[in-house]
Amino acid sequence: MPASINYLVTGAGRGIGRGLVRNLLTRPGNRVFLLDNNESELQNTLSLASTWTQSLDTNRSSYKGKVVDLSNRDEIKTVVREVNEFFGGSLHALINNAFATPHTWRDDKGMEDDLDSDEIMDQWDLKIAVGLTAPFLLSRLCVPMLKRKDESSSAGCIINISSTRAKQAEDNHEAYSAAKGGILGLNQSMAISLGHRHNIRVNAIIPGWINVENENKAADEVSTKWEDGMTEQDHSWHPAGRVGRVEDIYKAVKFLVESDFVTGEEIVVDGGVTRKMYYPE
Repeated sequence: MPASINYLVTGAGRGIGRGLVRNLLTRPGNRVFLLDNNESELQNTLSLASTWTQSLDTNRSSYKGKVVDLSNRDEIKTVVREVNEFFGGSLHALINNAFATPHTWRDDKGMEDDLDSDEIMDQWDLKIAVGLTAPFLLSRLCVPMLKRKDESSSAGCIINISSTRAKQAEDNHEAYSAAKGGILGLNQSMAISLGHRHNIRVNAIIPGWINVENENKAADEVSTKWEDGMTEQDHSWHPAGRVGRVEDIYKAVKFLVESDFVTGEEIVVDGGVTRKMYYPE
């Protein structure tokens, strides 16, 4: 890999995305372009980024952020042009992480409630647009930046963040599960299409419970720590002995970026929970 690695991260203002940005910027040489639709959270993260950055190149900024609505295709096209300019036409890793929150239907309504209302369908459209259509469009638009530039260089990679909810269901998570399941199908197809055409590798990470209650502006204001609010039962639920950290996702990202013979794969990062068998009490 080159000394300077360029990353585009969506949903970078808070949660897993913000944790990834922090871990990326504290490693020398990384440059990151942050996308998020929440201006307050993104600006807060950017205000902290100067304390994280360890760039090897003092002549170029290590990071830039942009507020963008990933359900708006025109905004996506516009911001990709900015990303291209920032990185000088070379992107090493696109991380499709963003999702429209909350994950469940508003107020925990079931999909059969209030059948005359369009609210649930509006939420469905938004979640599918941000969680599935945007990764497809971003991936397409970033191909010129990701593909190999000459014989001495390597192609970049795409990392799609799915969820164990693609395979295990909870009440009122239809759109979330559908989008995260769709990401796995998209991941497989793009790995073949973009691999054969451009040697661009495409892989997915499937997180389980990754605690990110400390990765947002409100948590910063009261100095929330990762371990706050979790119980011993929460940790013991996991065969690995604890709830997940953002650093666990970062390690998977680092592996996938560096592993140039791995593509079309799904890496589950859940502490072993989805391997457990449960019986009714």
